[in-house]
Amino acid sequence: MYAIERTDRKALSAFVFAFTFNAVLLHWTSTYVGSTPWIILSFGLSLLYLPLALVGRWGIAAYPLLFVVLEEVRNRFPFGGFGWARIAYSQADAPYAAIASRGGAISLSAITVLIAGFIYFVLNRKVALLFIVPLLALLVPNNIATVNQTSALMIQGNVPELGLDFNARAKQVFYNHVSQTKIALAENREVDFIVWPENAVDVDPYTNKDVYEELESFDKPLIIGAIIGKGEKLFNTSILWGDKTQEIYFKQHLTPFGEYIPLRSIAKAISPLVNQVNDFSPGNGQKIFTIGQAKIAPVICFELIDDEILARAAKSSNLLVVQTNSATFGTSAESAQQLSITRIRAIEHSRNVVSVSTTGISAVIDFNGKVLDQTSMGTSEHVFADVGLIEQSSPRDRYGDWAGVFTLIWLLVVTRRAYALRR
Repeated sequence: MYAIERTDRKALSAFVFAFTFNAVLLHWTSTYVGSTPWIILSFGLSLLYLPLALVGRWGIAAYPLLFVVLEEVRNRFPFGGFGWARIAYSQADAPYAAIASRGGAISLSAITVLIAGFIYFVLNRKVALLFIVPLLALLVPNNIATVNQTSALMIQGNVPELGLDFNARAKQVFYNHVSQTKIALAENREVDFIVWPENAVDVDPYTNKDVYEELESFDKPLIIGAIIGKGEKLFNTSILWGDKTQEIYFKQHLTPFGEYIPLRSIAKAISPLVNQVNDFSPGNGQKIFTIGQAKIAPVICFELIDDEILARAAKSSNLLVVQTNSATFGTSAESAQQLSITRIRAIEHSRNVVSVSTTGISAVIDFNGKVLDQTSMGTSEHVFADVGLIEQSSPRDRYGDWAGVFTLIWLLVVTRRAYALRR
């Protein structure tokens, strides 16, 4: 904020800030595919920060409004959006993080930037109380209670080798999870259901007899991450494998350049690894798994950054289960960043969350965003979790998109008032 006000080259300042920020944050994208895709991603995202230069015409008080609007644009565009770099997701331990349950991730991003603006204006001996008035939203009650409880067994089976070829021995990944599940059940069989991560079953269980029979041998409901085929189509799914029955959730928001390749001919010229990616097909609706009193909404990896999917999942469930796979990013910061995103989503939607990864970090997170238990990375582990089931909706979910509208209106008020005083 300071730099962009002081410089005459505001567009350049905005770009340098954005490129540095994104390059450092998203360095994990280069873990196994080289630096070219990482640099292109950082460069492309940084172009979407250039309108911050408009503060030269509108005044520095317009910075919070511009920043948050641009963040919302990146959350939706291009290719369905890539909101990984949202400022809100860095605030899980902030004393005001609970504001996400009132106004969503957009309001948490907004208050973070407004607080920065408040500090900036105070240091410059200017009045800026309008900037921090939104903190009053914390006074809106969010009375959450857990009436029922369920017992989950989380399985982190690990993979034979980290990297893009983690599933080259797909059956070994599967049997890693089978083995760890049997070890856990030998310790304690008093669980309501078992959760395996995304890609735990990379062999289609409906066409592979050995895998099918192994899954049928468990006498507890399993929620597994599996790749299945229907005709020529591939789907990334979460399957509730029960007593002779299966319910399937098809991942809706696919990862661009990971689960499908936009602009394939151009992408192929940049990286030969494109030829290794078979396009998946997206699902078209939410699925709720019912196990006893638990109404479980599965969320698969990249879907965590999709506001609409998370809102629908929370409204129709009393527990969120996140299934993810971090094997393709090694021991990088990706998994820790995803854990932070998951914590904010738990706060935003007032839901306890069970998050399971193939290689870590797997975690149990309460509706305040607190990590109750977690695993290490690159290990085979299991976690027993007694998790509360929450029926009430957060204020954000009760108000729906109006929370975001009010946030933008307040940012506009701040901008307009500051502009009027400047005149």
